Amino acid sequence: MNTASLAHPSAPGAALDTPEAARAAAAGGVQIDHLTVRFGARTVLDDLSLTIQRGELLTVLGRSGCGKTTLLRFIAGFIEADGLAGTLTVAGRDLTHVPPHKRNLGLLFQSYALFPHLSVFENVAFGLRARRIPAREVARRVADALKLVQLGDAGHVMPAQLSGGMQQRVALARALVIEPDVLLLDEPLSALDANLRASVRSELKALHERLPNLTIVCVTHDQDDALVLSDRTLLMRDGRIAQLGTPQQLYDTPADGFVARYLGAANLLPPQIAFAMDDARHNERERVACLRPEALRIVPLGDGQLHGVIASVEWYGAVVSVAVVLDALPNEPVLVTLQRGHGMAPEKGARVSLRYEAGDVVLIKP
Repeated sequence: MNTASLAHPSAPGAALDTPEAARAAAAGGVQIDHLTVRFGARTVLDDLSLTIQRGELLTVLGRSGCGKTTLLRFIAGFIEADGLAGTLTVAGRDLTHVPPHKRNLGLLFQSYALFPHLSVFENVAFGLRARRIPAREVARRVADALKLVQLGDAGHVMPAQLSGGMQQRVALARALVIEPDVLLLDEPLSALDANLRASVRSELKALHERLPNLTIVCVTHDQDDALVLSDRTLLMRDGRIAQLGTPQQLYDTPADGFVARYLGAANLLPPQIAFAMDDARHNERERVACLRPEALRIVPLGDGQLHGVIASVEWYGAVVSVAVVLDALPNEPVLVTLQRGHGMAPEKGARVSLRYEAGDVVLIKP
């Protein structure tokens, strides 16, 4: 697959501070303006606007029913709703009313939908043959696509002879072989077990690095997918954007308690507990203090800022999760994540203190 001739006008994750910058990025990526989708009285997407830069891998994250799959289906052209408004531009083309088969998009859904009676080669070639591409060009492009997903010698194999991870790579090659403007992935890893999921996730990240000009939109409910894969992550809630930014921005500086807890465990404490009385943040009333469990250390009683009793200790191999009931907050245990073998060995029932750096505390909306 030849991508060498494609330019890369903007780096993934770069800020889009002006309308001009957004339009420039959208010329090679995706621009959605004021998208609203309603099914009867139910609003699935509510006035959503979004710019995805060319070459960016954007993960769309959220709970079931938040609108993430509807967003992907809108880009693909599969939405038929009685209330639909908004515009879609892909690679500089207005696709708002263009039928799906004319959008030049690669699709990979939860079900790989491979044809069981066709070989790997013929499965990958299917879209090219439908476009009446000459046979010699089909052979070249299928070979390139299979090599790209590390299945260069599997063209003659039937899908039933492949593992789940290999079938997923065949489906990915089929999506890539048409040289799409955008690759759309809908929960591409959900059918895989935990170990295989991590392996294929790494392969997807490596694939993106090999194709730096390919725009990818990946819908998932798994925060690990977002943290590992994304240039930027779009977290959705009830048809709206809860927060959009790099995975590190969402994790380190969440907009509110919903974002903080979706991206991982988070302790949300009253500022009066988290900050000393001489700290200006101590009297904050509109926000809460967010402390990630890994930012806390268990120390001997009296050596830290917070004091309490260890309520439980759970071992997860190299990591230990400890719940501490604070004297100042008896109804909601604080979680502490420790690397096994580092620091004090926690024991249930022990009275301890918790220490943390002031810079590890972020004030956020509840």
